[in-house]
Amino acid sequence: MILGVGIDVVDVDRFARTLERAPGLLERLFTPEERGLRAESTAARFAAKEALAKALGSPGSLSWQDATVVRGEHGRPYWQVRRSVQDRMDLLGVTRLHLSLSHDAGVASAFVIAEG
Repeated sequence: MILGVGIDVVDVDRFARTLERAPGLLERLFTPEERGLRAESTAARFAAKEALAKALGSPGSLSWQDATVVRGEHGRPYWQVRRSVQDRMDLLGVTRLHLSLSHDAGVASAFVIAEG
């Protein structure tokens, strides 16, 4: 059963400029595994984290560091979650997360389905 859905879009150039102006933001928003990617991939991961928060009801207690977008077999993205994100999933009865990322024409997007 679908328990939550989230979607988000990010302007890649605008997001890259924001990270240039505030370099500490990269460490605050992304885990070490997510850093050092091209601007499009970084923006897509930010969109993914926003979409995940929406799918989980946007509680203020989620930490950006508790969800990592990982590339699986054939480049398919999936989540590694811990602490605050896992706690929220457990509370809602979410047992599986689905993630789709895309970037084209200067826009990055992400779609998340929370299943339970």
